[in-house]
Amino acid sequence: MNEEQHLDEPHSPFKSRGGLVRIARATTYSWRGLRAAVRHEAAFRQELLLGLPLLLAAPWVGRSVLEALLLAGSVVLVWIVELLNSALEALADEISLGRRERLGRAKDLGSAAVMMALLLAAVAWGAVIAGRLLG
Repeated sequence: MNEEQHLDEPHSPFKSRGGLVRIARATTYSWRGLRAAVRHEAAFRQELLLGLPLLLAAPWVGRSVLEALLLAGSVVLVWIVELLNSALEALADEISLGRRERLGRAKDLGSAAVMMALLLAAVAWGAVIAGRLLG
């Protein structure tokens, strides 16, 4: 694609063009999203309250930097997947509050992703703790 074609494409008024302004706006939107998750999403609040002590304990539980990163990363991954699931659910609810098969399936898939992230975190923490106890 040449530059002229790129300039002729429709441009969303909500999309920034780049530079420091884009970074500042993205940071503002990210903080707004985190505040919304804490305010409106019970599951995110629960995972945050359970995960914060684990995140703080990761450097002491892990026997190496790699283990500590694995433990901390598994907690952060749960938060990331929950944020994406919450976004998907909010979008689905905006489209329809009624029973719609594909929206229900989308919500179930998001929930399954959260469950898999939680299982991964539990396995990671269990393996590292078992290694400490047995090794």
